[in-house]
Amino acid sequence: MDTKSNLLTFIQKKNLSKTEFYKITGLSNGFLDKGSSVTSTNLETILKHFPELSLDWLITGEGPMLRTDMATAHHATGSETGIPLIPINAMAGAFAGEQVVLELECERYVVPAFKDAEFLITVKGSSMIPKYNSGDIVACKRMPLDTFFQWNKVYVLDTEQGPLIKRVKKGSTEDTLTIFSDNPSYEPFELPRTKIYHIALVVGVIRLE
Repeated sequence: MDTKSNLLTFIQKKNLSKTEFYKITGLSNGFLDKGSSVTSTNLETILKHFPELSLDWLITGEGPMLRTDMATAHHATGSETGIPLIPINAMAGAFAGEQVVLELECERYVVPAFKDAEFLITVKGSSMIPKYNSGDIVACKRMPLDTFFQWNKVYVLDTEQGPLIKRVKKGSTEDTLTIFSDNPSYEPFELPRTKIYHIALVVGVIRLE
């Protein structure tokens, strides 16, 4: 098996789609399908986002798929308490359930009231004022793509335009959602459901003064 075949095996093992893999790594769409070889820069990028992946296995297909030292570190970290605070640029990995880097490198917060929260992210911008201010931290719970939306609730949506923290209301058709900001300066807009890659319900907020 070549490197790309091994990489596809790893992605399937992680239950990731190709689209999710491209969003996490930033590699161009179609990278896994092209006949070109995998460069050292490509490998560096992949291992940056999936540090548990064994480079030897990826290149040769021999030995264990996962690095044993990372598996040990992940197991030890799993005993820690608290919810990881995810950088906005790593949010796709959080949605996909890729927690290894997040658990090892992110700050963690113990918030007893947020029992269902799986990760935290920081609000950026003013579109959700007065509900949320820039710098507030929202607690998120991942939801399936076919989730039954609770209209007018606030969700974090991972879209082709990037992450959005917005209220969701019924769209003009079954295939669209209407996206609202609490700040009246921002106009509502419709978003096709097919342009949404991941969904999380906002279940709480930590307000920073």
